[in-house]
Amino acid sequence: MEKTKDVLGTVNRGNPAQSGLCTLCRADCAGKCESWLSSIKGRKLLYPRDFGLITAGSSNECKTGVSYDTLRIQGYNYGAHGLTQELSTSEDDCIFPNVNTESVFGNTIKTKCRMPLMTGALGSTFIAAKYWESFAIGAALVGIPIVIGENVVGVDRNSLLEKGNITDSPELNRRIDCYLRYHDGYGAIIVQMNVEDARNGVAQYIIDKYGDNVVIELKWGQGAKDIGGEIQVKDIDYALFLKNRGYIVDPDPTKPEVQEAFNAGAIQSFARHSRLGYTNLSSADQVKENFMNAVAYLRKIGFKRITLKTGAYGMEALAMAMKYSTEAKLDLLTIDGAGGGTGMSPWNMMDHWGVPSILLHTKAYEYAKVLADAGHKVVDLAFGGGLVREDHMFKALALGAPFVKLICMGRGLMIPGFLGSNIEGALHPERRAKVSGNWEKLPNSVLEHGKTATEIFAGYHDVQKKVGKDEMKNIPYGAIAMWTYSDKLQAGLQQFMAGARKFSISDIARDDIASVNRETERETTIPFITDAQNERAYAILKG
Repeated sequence: MEKTKDVLGTVNRGNPAQSGLCTLCRADCAGKCESWLSSIKGRKLLYPRDFGLITAGSSNECKTGVSYDTLRIQGYNYGAHGLTQELSTSEDDCIFPNVNTESVFGNTIKTKCRMPLMTGALGSTFIAAKYWESFAIGAALVGIPIVIGENVVGVDRNSLLEKGNITDSPELNRRIDCYLRYHDGYGAIIVQMNVEDARNGVAQYIIDKYGDNVVIELKWGQGAKDIGGEIQVKDIDYALFLKNRGYIVDPDPTKPEVQEAFNAGAIQSFARHSRLGYTNLSSADQVKENFMNAVAYLRKIGFKRITLKTGAYGMEALAMAMKYSTEAKLDLLTIDGAGGGTGMSPWNMMDHWGVPSILLHTKAYEYAKVLADAGHKVVDLAFGGGLVREDHMFKALALGAPFVKLICMGRGLMIPGFLGSNIEGALHPERRAKVSGNWEKLPNSVLEHGKTATEIFAGYHDVQKKVGKDEMKNIPYGAIAMWTYSDKLQAGLQQFMAGARKFSISDIARDDIASVNRETERETTIPFITDAQNERAYAILKG
């Protein structure tokens, strides 16, 4: 990936990943990758900078390898599909702002989303806790689902357990309540469970306290790693607390030699790990029985919406996830390919394990088609793993059409929270600690866009219109930044869809994308770009 995009005025601080984000994304970063700058300027980042002084042109090279970058989005010179009843095929109506980006997922209970977008799981990492208000309020205002990841209850020092079951979790309560306060019927709050969460009775606690307001998610894995979740702690007392809570802590803080090394400064931190699931199972049939029993239990205690998150495992695990989720009538299956990111996964594991996103997503479509052709109502899908831009969204929706309803975006949707919090802390020092701001003053990369929140954020007044002037004092700048970034994604998606003559998400189809090299065609079954529509071209020429 190119490090600098001069045409947009963006640059990566570190080496860029395929997504366009730096491989190491810092919360204190002063800019300015495309996602960072989009969190300030919104849809203006769809266009080249310095209008009136420049012309701009793409290099348009035919890229090698197989990735989402080796797919191209098709455009058409006639037609209009998916218009709402209020719109006609008039040129006055068929404009990109009229593209409907709403999406719906669910088996019997349908959950509406204003965009085909959801966050990745934001669990027990300290990043998730520190910036939660920005993430949750931003997602609620935009109208998209947010996922509370695993282990939130277990790592909360203030949570209360009686006989191994949770009776109070202030941190989990805070996260759910924060989102629900601004939830207006679009999106959802999803709480994920792993082995430790199941042992702690998290599901029963949630259903008793929140009922149908929360979606519960079972977890098989994620794209960043093939072991349980982990966090790093620097306090040996906290490490001992986590060990006593039943977690794996490495190195073991109960060992005298480890304590001695910590006191001497030779060991400065501990890694807390979760357990692998299904370790006592040895066949797909046993996995199915265990999984179906877990779903049955969740339904029995009252959950009406249940989802599953799976990772970049091989084809057997993918087939199991899709078949079992379909048979269990789950509401959503999120498939996270390798290329995803997280805060604490072992680096070489992130670099070298698992199925890359585009290949995993391709097989997911293939398997969904097998199930659909056999007469099954296939579980709704979400694709994730290194997707951060509007072109990624369109391509992934098309690659998995008609089964994919949402794009799962992890690090991309976290950047606005970081940036907004840093700006708020710099402008309002009295709030810096509360919002976890990292700057004492605004850097030049922000000052060139303004000196106040109303000047800096292109989306400020849109948020103010939604919540009212009086409520703006309660909206963190990170949430305003997320709104602004999401507005850019939405407008960019609308433009791609209008060019493809698709005015609703459900009308996006696989023939709206093409492969730019033969290897991508072979792996994805998406036709090579000059073969796509070639028969129709010859029919015109010979007609």
